[in-house]
Amino acid sequence: MSFLRIAGAALNQTPIDWENNSRNIIEAIGQARKEKIDILCLPELCISGYGCEDLFLSEWVPARAMEELLRLKEYCDGITVSLGLPLRFNGSLYNVACLIRDKRILGCTAKQFLANDGVHYETRWFTPWKATQKDRIVLGGGEYNFGDLIYEVHGIKVAYEICEDAWRPYDVRPGTRHCKNNVQLILNPSASHFSFGKSKIRYDLIIGSSEKFNCTYLYADLVGNEAGRIIYDGEVLIARNGKLIQRNDRLSFKNVNLVSAEVDFSTGQTSKDALIHDEREKNYEFWEATSLGLFDYVRKSRSKGFVLSLSGGADSSACAIMVNEMVKQAVKELGAEEFIRKTGVEIKMQELKGFSEKDQIKKLMNKILICAYQGTENSGTATLNSARKLAESIGASFYEWKIDHEVDSYSSEVEKILGRKLDWKTDDIAMQNIQARARAPIIWMLANIHNALLITTSNRSEGDVGYTTMDGDTAGSIAPIAGVDKHFIQNWLIWAEKNLDQPGLRYVNSLIPTAELRPAENTQTDEKDLMPYSILAQIEREAIRNHHSPSEVFKVLKAQNLEDETLLKEHIRKFFRLWARNQWKRERIAPSFHLDDFNVDPRSWCRFPILSGGFASELDNL
Repeated sequence: MSFLRIAGAALNQTPIDWENNSRNIIEAIGQARKEKIDILCLPELCISGYGCEDLFLSEWVPARAMEELLRLKEYCDGITVSLGLPLRFNGSLYNVACLIRDKRILGCTAKQFLANDGVHYETRWFTPWKATQKDRIVLGGGEYNFGDLIYEVHGIKVAYEICEDAWRPYDVRPGTRHCKNNVQLILNPSASHFSFGKSKIRYDLIIGSSEKFNCTYLYADLVGNEAGRIIYDGEVLIARNGKLIQRNDRLSFKNVNLVSAEVDFSTGQTSKDALIHDEREKNYEFWEATSLGLFDYVRKSRSKGFVLSLSGGADSSACAIMVNEMVKQAVKELGAEEFIRKTGVEIKMQELKGFSEKDQIKKLMNKILICAYQGTENSGTATLNSARKLAESIGASFYEWKIDHEVDSYSSEVEKILGRKLDWKTDDIAMQNIQARARAPIIWMLANIHNALLITTSNRSEGDVGYTTMDGDTAGSIAPIAGVDKHFIQNWLIWAEKNLDQPGLRYVNSLIPTAELRPAENTQTDEKDLMPYSILAQIEREAIRNHHSPSEVFKVLKAQNLEDETLLKEHIRKFFRLWARNQWKRERIAPSFHLDDFNVDPRSWCRFPILSGGFASELDNL
């Protein structure tokens, strides 16, 4: 049999949520059987979830995953299915893809190259399998082949590259050996995280692999915010001899997203013409990924919505817009009824009957996002107006109150202790920070009352230099924009106003970023306190992403003629001093999404000592 229907399905899984994960797998198998699919590939570690972290070190998680595998194989009647799970063998744990046909296990292939950079830490839990090595394993009373295998099913040769296996040089990849053995179909079950522009790289990799290995190459990724910080594209790609013949829609809100293609393995003919990559700019990808990340975070954390301290500035406004876009996209793809069921938002579908989709979204927004403007005597009417107009435009609940009484109460107590009055000349930082901290208790209380997630509005630039108040504006449950820099946020808001039908953003886009913590006559602005955000972003990329010393950063940026050399050196010195001083703040930031090709969250990408020499000699050299 040379003419086959093959398919891949993206699944929205959750670590050790056995019921959810198996339900999605069964749904995918059922859909594939209905479409008369011959071979179905599901993502890497789809039974247990990829993001189990140190739970993989336990004995019970692999054991439970095996129980699920033996149960799930009974659904594979009349179809060949690839399922991923952690599997313990001879005292070591392996990342495994198990191939099942007609309810029978054909064998288990173990991953050979483990991802161990950036956000990945697989070598902590798994052992890499050796190329060409084969063994036998006992599963559920039967004995099966295990290791680096080639299968013969439906009259063709099938083999695997599991995620990272495909990202290695051609001379060491499993696919190179598979090609020499005339393998016709390579399956790649993956858990490949989202980052800006990565889809194009992945697209070229899969198409190039199909051409290099003279085969059909089927790639299937996880989708959604699986475990909290990492978002998956959910990309399914099928390529044949250097041409993409099938792909699905990335970053879907569906639990299961399956696509298929027909291939004649004897002639190489397919049922599809060659497709092109769904090229999407960075602004668009940020909008899609963050919206999906928030959707999965709120429902998987079993929260009832979000609470946001909406200042009227860029960061909090971006967070509000993202919640709105989350609702808009989810309702568009799933429908209002399914949105309510999945999120548990406290509204009945009958309350939405008869309303247009736009009005349904506003009613849902009123239940799922509560915004509050917490002003002081240093706050301006422009930011209050910006916050109110934005909340009204998206349908969010909106409150406003003053916190001067709380600030005065704290300040007067400290003044009694010190025996003197606080003064802006001597106590500037303390007097700024108490305003930010005084906002936290009441907004936390509102979040607790509504069983909602408090949104932290910090961006990556603030994380770099510690331009944020611990237990103040850093308070929260989720930091959706902490993975991107402030310069990007400013430009994205302008893009969003024009491209996402968000007229409420015209108010915030007319404002100059300011913390509004000093008296108005001090004319405080963020960039006056720090440096231009565009310069900060350039220094950050060279220093943190590219691991350059202060002198190396200067050499690279000097060539770009960004600003006067003396001023550039001053800004580089400030960046490195503040970076070294504020690691303790980065250690405490709320969970954030990995969106770029780097981030500053020490729990997912960038580890730095809390105590250090602070680049003293390096800055002297500069």
